Amino acid sequence: MPEQSQYAAATHVPLIKSPSLRVPRPVELPQDIHPLPDSVTAYFVYPFTLEPHILTVESSRRTTMMSHAARREALLRARDDEKERKRREALRRIAPGFEPTGSVLVPTRTGSFQPTDSAPVSSLSAESTHQRTRSVMDDLVDQLAAMDSNAGTPANPTL
Repeated sequence: MPEQSQYAAATHVPLIKSPSLRVPRPVELPQDIHPLPDSVTAYFVYPFTLEPHILTVESSRRTTMMSHAARREALLRARDDEKERKRREALRRIAPGFEPTGSVLVPTRTGSFQPTDSAPVSSLSAESTHQRTRSVMDDLVDQLAAMDSNAGTPANPTL
């Protein structure tokens, strides 16, 4: 059995030439055309006269870009510093003396609290080394008693 090609049936189909297609005309070269030489290195001559001009333009462009970058960095740094300052001010409004990078806050007395005891202050400092330290509640009770005595009403110890 002879071997059949998969295109064997297409060999007997007639081809029709489309009237919209045609062969292009051959290109005619002009008589005065200048052909390229064997070596084109003569066409690649670098004009060294442009070198100083290009270098000065490039250096001025670099300095301008550096000054713009420095100005932009300063503006961004100032903006960040302003944000940080505002954040610290907001924190200080809530907790005066607060510093996020600082140490723990230590309370300080702002009023002029005088002890109501009849003992002199110098003996209090000597006794304080031998006695236990006073608690915050003891200080609060003493301050409330002093406020009541200053207002003219006697303190009620039964409360």
